Amino acid sequence: MMKRIPILLGLILSACDPTPPPQPETERKPNPAFETQIQAMEKARAVEQQVRDAADAQRQQLEAATQP
Repeated sequence: MMKRIPILLGLILSACDPTPPPQPETERKPNPAFETQIQAMEKARAVEQQVRDAADAQRQQLEAATQP
């Protein structure tokens, strides 16, 4: 019985392959089911940038108006 344990352990460990399977070199395309969510996120990022730009412009106008 004691001889079988190391043999079984050796077989189990030798069955494991440490290298991951090769990935295809082609560019991954997003899942079509998530395309609307991806587009919504892109629009939100664009709007966020516009809001930041407007806030910066307003801040500059405020600073210019408050300086003597």
